[in-house]
Parts: sequence; structure tokens; C-alpha cells
Amino acid sequence: MAAKWIELVTGSLEQKKQYKQAKARLDSLPEPYLTVANAFNRYLMYYGGVTEGDTMVQMLTDFADLWDRAAIDGTPVTEIVGDDPVEFAEAFAQAYGGKRWIDKERDRLIKAIDKAKEAES
Repeated sequence: MAAKWIELVTGSLEQKKQYKQAKARLDSLPEPYLTVANAFNRYLMYYGGVTEGDTMVQMLTDFADLWDRAAIDGTPVTEIVGDDPVEFAEAFAQAYGGKRWIDKERDRLIKAIDKAKEAES
């Protein structure tokens, strides 16, 4: 009973557990993958702005899979991210739909403009 109440306030405990597991996988990567994965993870948290827990967990899990595989295979970082790391990060984030923080702000902006148009009429 208490777990359901806590989840109502904080979100899914299972998703938090999965997120921490994926983050731990990133933190255990050898260099240079560790530095690169952490830099991309930080960028994705700002750029992606995903608000749905299941989408965020899936994105981070897939991201950890990518870097785990690269480290195991010894794939050079530049072979994965290409010449433009920002383009790579943004394309990766775009592959995960779902609601984003900016969606709410876009809706607010549109409603404010619509309200202003109505007031002018």
C-alpha cells in the first residue's frame, strides 16, 4: 500500500531501479568510452527533455547497450559518433518519441497567442 502511494508521488520505483542499473552500466565503462558516454548522457538529459519515465529508461538502456557493445568490440568512438557528435546525439534522442518538456511550453505559447488574438477581436 505504501509503495503505491510513494509511486504516486515519485513515479515508478521499477523505472527508477532500471534507470540506476543502466546508469551503473555507463559508469562502469572503460576509458575513453566512460568519458564520452557521460558527456552524451548529460547532453541527452538536457536536449532530450523526455518526461515519460518508460521512454527515458528505454533510451538510457539502449544507450548503455550501444556503449557496452562498442567497448567490448573495441570500436573507436569516432566510428560510432561520426564527424558531428551533436548531430549524433540529437538523432539518437529523436528516435525516442514521447512527451518532452518543450511540448508543454509550446502548448502554453500557442494558447497565449490564441488568447491574445481573441482579445484583439
